[in-house]
Amino acid sequence: MKNQSSAKYEIDMCNGPLLGKILLFYIPLMLSGILQLLFNAADIVVVGRFAGNEALAAVGSTSSLTNLIVNLFIGLSVGANVLVARFYGAGQENELKDMVQTAVASSVIGGVILIFAGFFVSGPALTLMGTPEDVIGHSVLYMRIYFAGMPFMMVYNFGSSVLRAVGDTRRPLYYLLAAGVVNVLLNLLFVIVFSMGVAGVALATVISQAISAALVVRCLVLTDSVYRLELKGLRIAPDKLAKMFRIGMPAGVQGALFSISNVLIQSSVNSFGSVAMAGNTAGSNIEGFVYTAMNSFSQAAVSFCGQNYGAREFKRVGKVLVICEGLVIAVGLVMGIGAYLGAGWLLQLYSPDPKVIGYGILRMSYICVPYFLCGMMDVIVGALRGIGYAIMPMLVSLTGACLFRVVWIYTIFQQNRTLECLYLSYPISWGLTFLVHLVCFAVVYRRLFKKEPVTKPVTRD
Repeated sequence: MKNQSSAKYEIDMCNGPLLGKILLFYIPLMLSGILQLLFNAADIVVVGRFAGNEALAAVGSTSSLTNLIVNLFIGLSVGANVLVARFYGAGQENELKDMVQTAVASSVIGGVILIFAGFFVSGPALTLMGTPEDVIGHSVLYMRIYFAGMPFMMVYNFGSSVLRAVGDTRRPLYYLLAAGVVNVLLNLLFVIVFSMGVAGVALATVISQAISAALVVRCLVLTDSVYRLELKGLRIAPDKLAKMFRIGMPAGVQGALFSISNVLIQSSVNSFGSVAMAGNTAGSNIEGFVYTAMNSFSQAAVSFCGQNYGAREFKRVGKVLVICEGLVIAVGLVMGIGAYLGAGWLLQLYSPDPKVIGYGILRMSYICVPYFLCGMMDVIVGALRGIGYAIMPMLVSLTGACLFRVVWIYTIFQQNRTLECLYLSYPISWGLTFLVHLVCFAVVYRRLFKKEPVTKPVTRD
């Protein structure tokens, strides 16, 4: 099924010990996420140091809104990942080829749609969020330039999901490293030398995304394995698109609706002023490193469970979940507590303002230490998606986390309008949602052995 030159990048997820293979998959994926965050942090550091608190707040205030718009489409890449892993594990080469073509073609179309969505929605949405007058102009400019690079971002994400599905997390790391170095250099050039402010940061991001997209497409076109991309025959297979939507759309809807709760939280933070916004931005950026390290185990669960489900190795599915949960708890505790203990020093990299640092420490004190709960929640969601259950984890997550936070904001927070009360909604929602997911997985896992015939279709829900 694979030739020697491409096989060295792939992982056999269906045979042999799992722990070493999960770590082999995880480490490059985690490093990719950390590198991406380092480059994003470079954006924020350069802006905060050389363009002021208003520019720093502007870049940070767009993240929740950007995620709200983008997550719906990014969720589809989860569907592509699950299906490619399943077809690969089952040895269905023709199905796999059609899936790769469909995934890449869909990413281009989705990226073009996002250009227009970002351009027209940014201004009105940021106004509704209560973005302060000294920030909103910068925020709108940043978002409109940033969204011009959406086709590149989408192509990279979908292309990387194909590679992850077959166990290749190393080459996306190399591509991200190359693009990230360019991003940092252009940040320094555009912001410090040309004094372009937030526009320079956004433009540097777009250019770096174009580089990473070009590299991942080149990889898929030149590979000698069955997931090779044929640009001349690039098309969308309706049946594969439908399956990708069936699995990926619930993940996208979940991400988008999660972002609504984060938009509400960001709006609540905005009411405390631009200094609080800047501190919140810096703190959440540091937390992003912990989250990325944990979330990489969730992505590992998707690919490993997907391949083993395709190969009908159901016992290994359970083993994958147990191993990933144990690892995510360890990583979450070590990195979360470490980030909190080093918060004072780390936040100084973003802003020298003591007030900004104080607000950042406040946020991290409520989120970093119990962050492992979020990792546990995400891993079990990844396992459920890997075996084809998309709607169930979406409904549980939306009820246990998203809806819970919205209710919290309009009830408990209204009675105690402090940032401490606002941030407390995060760890409580993670813990409750994980417990419900655990019950759901136990029920689903038993069904795999009792009711799952070999001939059952590969998509459900």
